[in-house]
Amino acid sequence: MKPVLLALTFLSEEHRAQMAEVFEVLYAADAPSAAAAIAQHGSRVRVALTIGAIGLSPAQIDALPALTLICVLGAGYENVAVDHAKARGIVVATGAGTNDDCVADHTWGLLIAAQRRILPLDKATRAGVWRTALPLPPNVSHKRLGIIGLGTIGKKIAQRSLGFEIEVGYHNRSARTDVPYRYFADVAALAEWADFLVIATPGGAGTKHLVNAAVLNALGPRGVVVNIARGSVIDTAALAAALREGRIAAAGLDVYESEPAPPAELLDLDNVVLTPHVAGWSPEAVQNSVDRFMENARRHLAGEAPVTPL
Repeated sequence: MKPVLLALTFLSEEHRAQMAEVFEVLYAADAPSAAAAIAQHGSRVRVALTIGAIGLSPAQIDALPALTLICVLGAGYENVAVDHAKARGIVVATGAGTNDDCVADHTWGLLIAAQRRILPLDKATRAGVWRTALPLPPNVSHKRLGIIGLGTIGKKIAQRSLGFEIEVGYHNRSARTDVPYRYFADVAALAEWADFLVIATPGGAGTKHLVNAAVLNALGPRGVVVNIARGSVIDTAALAAALREGRIAAAGLDVYESEPAPPAELLDLDNVVLTPHVAGWSPEAVQNSVDRFMENARRHLAGEAPVTPL
């Protein structure tokens, strides 16, 4: 008999078929479906697949007595009860490294669009407005980029700055010894130094509203903030006020506190670029994530350590 997989996140038909070659797949991509699947089949579930935003709670874990492996697609795992799982001897693994390039690419798309005002310029062009009637959008090149969270994704974002001849600084829990960039122990100090502030730190309680009104004020009226991490890291109300009052110039957001609903406070602003949490989504990246899950699961079921355990 195939081991039972509880899949709690969206999967295409093709990826469900790929998993069905190895697993009996219980596909439950919303909360009511998850509750029903756990109630009916929880005793048989051996592997759970989720994402950081959905997670797996202590109560859900306790309702899965045969569970031995939890995997997340992507690197984030903020809503997975990792300590609770490990206390039960359950292995937890991530998809770290599978979509880093895609996220870094998207980050620069948001940053360029926000700084160069691509969306308002597109709208103006369609309305027949010529360049001489419009304010000049500033350069991207030769600026200062501050990155909050210099993990693998943060490093790839920094790497892409070389082509723009940009100076890079960063904030981390501690300074890294393997990068040449300037370290800032304080987020507000990084923001004050930077022209662009990119958020690439994990979500969760420890980083909630790390970027607040004081940090945005430090970034200043010509500053641009980009968030491809988790919506909770930015105080949305403070961001909306800063954008409306001209205390920062623009923002590019792939994530927001209200998701999947769009951020209502920002929808009427033309100095915000919004995308629906797709920075890590491309055909290549999603396939990499699914393949990593399959390999982590294969190794676990064979009695081996997964590729990317926590």
